[in-house]
Amino acid sequence: MTKTIILNIRTDPQTKQQIQEFAAELGVPVSVIMNAQIKQMLRDRKVVLSTELEPTPYLEKIMREVEADLKTGKNITRTNSLEEALDHLNSL
Repeated sequence: MTKTIILNIRTDPQTKQQIQEFAAELGVPVSVIMNAQIKQMLRDRKVVLSTELEPTPYLEKIMREVEADLKTGKNITRTNSLEEALDHLNSL
């Protein structure tokens, strides 16, 4: 049997709750997730920190407006060349 030790980390209560809920959804203890992450970092010799980007409510509103404009052709200018596009922008 492999000997194990306890590794303590500090985190805020909300993060602790979220990782416990996530682990429960997966049906494994938090230690399984953390050990897998640690072993991956050691195997790859790198730490990958990422988060999925989520648009802010303001950006979502702008995106909906752009999608509506694209459907109706409103606020859309089509050009055939960079020069034509720059001329149009300079005329605004």
